[in-house]
Amino acid sequence: MSITTTLPASLFPFRRLRLPLLLRLCSGLLLLALTGMAAAQAAAPWQEVLPQAQAVGNGTMRWLGLRIYDATLWAPQRPLDDNQPFALQLDYKVSISRERLANTSIDEIQRMSPAPIPGPTLARWKSELNRAFVDVADGDELVGVYLPRRGMRLYDKDKLLAEIADPELARSFFNIWLGQPSRDDGLRRRLLGETP
Repeated sequence: MSITTTLPASLFPFRRLRLPLLLRLCSGLLLLALTGMAAAQAAAPWQEVLPQAQAVGNGTMRWLGLRIYDATLWAPQRPLDDNQPFALQLDYKVSISRERLANTSIDEIQRMSPAPIPGPTLARWKSELNRAFVDVADGDELVGVYLPRRGMRLYDKDKLLAEIADPELARSFFNIWLGQPSRDDGLRRRLLGETP
């Protein structure tokens, strides 16, 4: 004997439907929806450029004890090979304007450069970064992907923000975190997987 239920025609186009079939249909639709959501969340847009990327290292940037962001360096191989693409993911814990991000980046690029950078170059780089960045707040994520001999791409969690076709700017930008003299050598070494 099978269990059946009668549903009003206004709620469902069929007058009589077997309950087990209805339950299987609903379960199947729910599973399909959850699978689609998981697939959509599984890969961030930047991972299309680095599908084999694995975490090389991670750490936290603090300033005067305040947690600014958590950083993770992603690359297809360890140790890092700067002749191959890699990504730097920053998960922000504070609010920072795009202008402040661009200004701070340019200040650090200048500080770390072994030779003075011409004013017009710095102005162009600052303009490029200001165009590429967005304001960030607690919980926001920015990812920079280094593309050797081509430049870099900048992403947020969901989409590509900008592609900058300037290899020299890209090298100088990622040098902020991975070069010396770093503002936070402990973070640099953790990102490169040199310390736990």
